[in-house]
Amino acid sequence: MVDLFGKAMTRQEVAARSGMLSQFAGVRLMELGDGVERGIRLLEFRTGSGLRFTVLVDRAMDIADCDYKGQAIGWHSPAGFRHPGLHEYEGEGGLAWARSFSGLLVTCGLDHILFMNEVPADTYVYSPKQTVKHSLHGRVSTIPARLTGYGERWEGDRCFLWAEGVVQQSAVFGEDLHLIRRIEAEVGTSAIRLSDRVVNHGFYKTPHMYCYHINVAHPVLDEGSRYLAPIRDVVWAAHAGDDYRARGVGYRTLPAPQHNFHEQVWQHELAADAGGEVPVALVNDRIGLGFEVTTRKDQFPCQYEWQNLQAGQYALGIEPSTNHVLGNLAARERGEMIWLEHGEERHYDSVFRILDGSAAIAASEARIRAIAVQPDEDYPVPSNMPRTIGGRS
Repeated sequence: MVDLFGKAMTRQEVAARSGMLSQFAGVRLMELGDGVERGIRLLEFRTGSGLRFTVLVDRAMDIADCDYKGQAIGWHSPAGFRHPGLHEYEGEGGLAWARSFSGLLVTCGLDHILFMNEVPADTYVYSPKQTVKHSLHGRVSTIPARLTGYGERWEGDRCFLWAEGVVQQSAVFGEDLHLIRRIEAEVGTSAIRLSDRVVNHGFYKTPHMYCYHINVAHPVLDEGSRYLAPIRDVVWAAHAGDDYRARGVGYRTLPAPQHNFHEQVWQHELAADAGGEVPVALVNDRIGLGFEVTTRKDQFPCQYEWQNLQAGQYALGIEPSTNHVLGNLAARERGEMIWLEHGEERHYDSVFRILDGSAAIAASEARIRAIAVQPDEDYPVPSNMPRTIGGRS
């Protein structure tokens, strides 16, 4: 059954009340037409529950806008949803990525994530190339997808909106990695399902690293909003070496926008439930609204909390990752780099869910607490002991 406007309806009953499903819900292809966004194709999803989000076809099929009943969920940075043709991957010493950084979901990879690194080019069969210089968070988020399909699919009296595309990161003498992304949302619900496959289409043994930069904005993020996660250990904090407490911003409770705020990043070691799932949420109890991200521990063994609380750029990032914050070189040295031979692939299955009301927030918090109780200390001392990620050497 499709739950619309407080009533469960069959497919026939939905059809009887409209000329087309798009009156209530649907997915449609559009194009942005002005400024730095000009020429970007996007897909707009509406589930009929109040959930609306857009998928940037020409930006790796990342999720840009996201709102629920008129309330923003996804972050819009000052950079906007910049056309990939304007992006300079190696600009500003590898930090030009920040000039194309915006939206609810920004994908990082496919062969590099985290900070800039220069690594041996031993996976390239090309002698003039001795090293590979990687910029912040890799290339994939500014590569256009080949849109392979989108629309609606009925399964009995349930209806699913979907889109699928292929993002190809390739170079002569180098990597040929394909991201096959499928996004689904059931009509009448408030959840987004993301299913990714990263496949090595080339014939060179190729490194693979992957991360989601999931950016939640006001009003979910506000003074007093709470970060909820099943934390076993606080592994690392980017700001711990200097004024760890002096800034007055811990990991649990968020403040109002700050002036001259330098980003803070935490790496948490998270526990999974019996099914291997890891739920994390940001909730605003005052307005009864939250956003939950559920990933799989075997797919994303690491996770970060990114706090960008600067006025005018106010956001909190939930970042599931295949690797520790130590970076590309350390992943190689520790035997934790993922290496893909021809035809090998990795899967990533995640759910983004709106928490509508105090009951939904309480249920999410109870689920998280049942897995692991997070520290009740705002400034837990980092262990600086990242756990070994096995099975990759």
